[in-house]
Amino acid sequence: MEQTVINSNLLTGTINYMEIFVLVVWASIFVFLAFKFIQAICLVPTKSAYVVERLGKYRCTLDAGFHVLLPFIDRVAFIQDLKEETIDVPPQECFSRDEVNVEVDGVIYIQVVDSVKASYGITDYRFAATQLAQTTTRSVIGTLDLDRTFEERDIISAKVVEVLDKAGESWGIRVHRYEIKNITPPLTVKNSMELQVNAERERRAILAKSLGDKASRINRSEGMMTEMINISEGEKQRRINSAEGKAAEILAIAQATGDSISKVADAIGQPGGQKALEMQLSEQYLQQMEGLKQENRKVILPANLLDFNNWLKTLGL
Repeated sequence: MEQTVINSNLLTGTINYMEIFVLVVWASIFVFLAFKFIQAICLVPTKSAYVVERLGKYRCTLDAGFHVLLPFIDRVAFIQDLKEETIDVPPQECFSRDEVNVEVDGVIYIQVVDSVKASYGITDYRFAATQLAQTTTRSVIGTLDLDRTFEERDIISAKVVEVLDKAGESWGIRVHRYEIKNITPPLTVKNSMELQVNAERERRAILAKSLGDKASRINRSEGMMTEMINISEGEKQRRINSAEGKAAEILAIAQATGDSISKVADAIGQPGGQKALEMQLSEQYLQQMEGLKQENRKVILPANLLDFNNWLKTLGL
């Protein structure tokens, strides 16, 4: 009797365990199904693309918005970001045409334009773009001298973008631009370049100083020349004015003298005019004789000082 009760209890315990196990299995299946149904609901963000596969084969690409997939059949295989992104190109050593070793690094700006090609056309388009940018940079710098590598960065960037664009057509990406961040030459070359730059700067300073001194000398000489021209023009005008004044003076004196002579001649022609002239001249003669009393004068007198009329005859009067 006791054994029968024990067996009954064991059987009841076994049934309880089986029920619990079945409940756990159904609960797991329900959770799994619920998870799959929830996973089948896709909310695609803006500027993103979900590549969907059905039974391992590409089916469609989901754009931004709400989408529902078939559970257990469809799955999101790839998620592509359609925004423009930047990828750093690691530093690498390159040799220029004049065999100078320089270290170059840069940055690429790319964007996914075809999510299907970006997913199935290549394993990792970022790594591929970086490697292609490095190899292209090495090949372009190998055709340039060291000095030109610093001056023609645009040429290097344009060549890298051209090569990446051709490759990007099959990768589903577009390369917007490639910028070189640093071109670092060896320390010895850098020091020699600094010396060259300093020498060039000193040469330009000396040249600028010499040009300034030349311009200063030219300005001073032009100023002196202008001053001399102005002085000569003034002197010329002064002499012209003086000559014109003297000419006018001589002309006026001559005119006055002529007028006075004409009047004297008219007066002489009048009755008693000759006598009046002789008297006037005699008076002037005697006035001039008063100056003989001054010292240090030598006077030559006629032999007969008392014959006044003979003096006048000697003078033609």
